[in-house]
This record gives sequence, structure tokens and C-alpha cells, in this order.
Amino acid sequence: MKIGFAGMGRMGAAMALRLLELGHEVTVWNRSPDKLQPLADAGARTAPTPAALVADTEVVITSLLDGDALRAVFEGPDGLLSADLSGRLVIEMSTVLTREEEELARKVKAAGAGFVECPVGGTTGPARTGRLLGLVGGDAADVARARPLLEQLCRRVEHVGPNGAGAALKLAINLPLLVYYQSLGEAYTLCRKAGLDTRWLVEFLADTSGGVNILKMRADPIAAALAGEDTGEATFSVDGIRKDLRTMLAEARELGTDLPVTAAALSVYDEASETGLGPKDGSMLAGFWPHRDRT
Repeated sequence: MKIGFAGMGRMGAAMALRLLELGHEVTVWNRSPDKLQPLADAGARTAPTPAALVADTEVVITSLLDGDALRAVFEGPDGLLSADLSGRLVIEMSTVLTREEEELARKVKAAGAGFVECPVGGTTGPARTGRLLGLVGGDAADVARARPLLEQLCRRVEHVGPNGAGAALKLAINLPLLVYYQSLGEAYTLCRKAGLDTRWLVEFLADTSGGVNILKMRADPIAAALAGEDTGEATFSVDGIRKDLRTMLAEARELGTDLPVTAAALSVYDEASETGLGPKDGSMLAGFWPHRDRT
């Protein structure tokens, strides 16, 4: 299949490489052109503008930072909507507000293209191996058209409702996980004086009623973070987590409610970013609170 892919951040690049390895013809674009070279080395074509992705492609995929980036790539000069999208399928995979996906869907459909949103659960590792969790919002016909491709990227693809539903569920599944890093840090603060091996502790906590999947999936980096060690290259950065939490709070405001636990966690993560953890892997947040300098 001929695919145009806009947004070569960590997740976008990982998914594009996966598609290349499966034999698809992939053309890529990114705001920062320096990120395109690894994709070009792997066999991708490169495009000078988002609009240039559309020519000679059947499907256009976007994986972008936030709503501002989404609007720039679709509606800016040489944006996707300035090209002829008629007959094509757009698969939008960013983590943004429900309203932003709904508004974009209307504009893309008015341009004659199909549109589904499919934000995903998972990080770069699952993205490279087709093991993401796909949360799809869209019309049944568009979802059926997108499903064969999405099943090459995701271990599970769930059509959860119309446009906007996928965005809403993505925020919902991320919230408990992201807040949990702070909960775990606070829990370790209470038992740190016992001098327990952090790898043993993570395994033990995973076997309790308060354990969550991340303790099993990322036991080693979490144990390292609790021990005050660096957890290595980021798969989902602290600053990325902060962006998602801000999106959750904005979504809640649009719904006329608030998320006090989320807001409290974000304030701690803002402090962590200010100390230099912003580009570090999110697992580092588990160790920030127990090792925080309180002088």
C-alpha cells in the first residue's frame, strides 16, 4: 500500500518503520527535516510539505504532538487540506481533545476523504512490533477500510464509537497510568527506610491488589527509578506525559468538570521537568518524589 505519514516523533517514526518492514511504500514528512534521515535510510521517501504527502498515496497517517500541530499540518500553508484528498483515507493517531478530532473529521470528510482517529496505547517498543492498542473513532465504513492497516500496527483494534470517541478513550486509559507514577513514588517514600531491594519491591507490589500492569511490563526501569538511577532513553518522556495531562484537564473543563488528582500529579511533574527530567523517560517519575531535594 502507498502511505503518506506526517509526524516523525518517537511514535510516528516507530510506526513508519514498522510499515516499511511490512513492505508498504511509505512517504514521510516532519516539521524538523533532520528526523527524516533514519526513515530515508530505511527506504522511505521524503516529502517537502504535508500536502506533498498526498500525491500518489492511498492512505495518509498523522501522529502529531498536540492540537496546534494538528491544525498546522492540516490547515496551514501547504497543509494536507490544501491537497486533493478526495477518495483517500486519513488515519489520525495523535492524542488530542475530543473536539479537535470531531472538527477535523468534518473538514476532512468535506474534502472528500474518509477519516478515522486511532490514538494508540503503548510506547515505541510495541509500535515497532505491531503490539499497540488501537482506539478507533469513526464511521463503520471508514473503520472497515482502515482496519487491515491498523491490525498491522496494533495487537488489538477496538472501534469504540463515532469520531471523537477514540480520543476520549485514549485520555481515559492514559490517566490512571500517568497518575500512578506519582502514587508509586509516594508509596515508596513510606517504605524507603526499610532498605528493600527495589526490583523485589516492584515484583511484590505487582502481586498486590494495588498493582497495575506497568509494574510487570516495565519492572526494570521502574525499579531503577525508585533506586534513584537513570532509566535510559525515553520511550514516553516526562514532558510528553505533562502534555497529555494538560490535555486531560482541558477535556474535563470542556465537559464542565475537573480532575483534582490529575491536576495534583501534573504540578509535581512540572516540578520534575524544571529539575531537568523533562526529556527523560516517564518511569523516572516514580523516583522523583522519594528522591526529591527538600532543602
